[in-house]
Amino acid sequence: MFFEINPNNIDARLITEAVKALKNGKIIIFPTDSVYAVGCDLNNKKALSQLAKFKGDKLNKVHFSIICKDFTELSSHTKHLNRPTFKLIKQHLPGPFTFILNANSSIPKLFDSKKKEIGVRITDNAITQALVAALGNPIASTSLHDEDEPLLEYYTDPYQIFETYENQIDIIIDGGIGKIEPSTIIDCFSQEEAFVVRYGAGKIDL
Repeated sequence: MFFEINPNNIDARLITEAVKALKNGKIIIFPTDSVYAVGCDLNNKKALSQLAKFKGDKLNKVHFSIICKDFTELSSHTKHLNRPTFKLIKQHLPGPFTFILNANSSIPKLFDSKKKEIGVRITDNAITQALVAALGNPIASTSLHDEDEPLLEYYTDPYQIFETYENQIDIIIDGGIGKIEPSTIIDCFSQEEAFVVRYGAGKIDL
């Protein structure tokens, strides 16, 4: 299915339909404040496995990020944030950033792995915010675009995305032409000081 949603006048009926699909274990493509993403309900293990398969990997090998509604939801999936880290993410979220944080015990169970970190986003995109709010928990997501491929038109144009993925994805949401830069990734887990793993749409000075 192809849903056209105006981010300035969101059709609640279409959001409800998309969330219904997510809760039923379906995978969707949706706009963010960076590139288009593909995702599923974080709490649906079968859907997580399907999303990993779509990306060509096993669930315990993939690196999905989670898109949260707000800081309360973010903190329910991470361990306690120290003051500098909290201040940093508070300054930049919502926005086109992915912060790698220390995950709490729920994350390894969800992803069948021993991972101790998780990439976390709160996007500044009205459609994504509406989806996550209606779902009631985070969306597990990854960029539609693979980093080792050039960013071609079919990754930014919703109609091209539909033509490419209509037989693989249950719902594709047209929220307008997508950005050509992925989110900026900041690692707040691996070292004592935060550092930028990848510069993207978000501008930051550390």
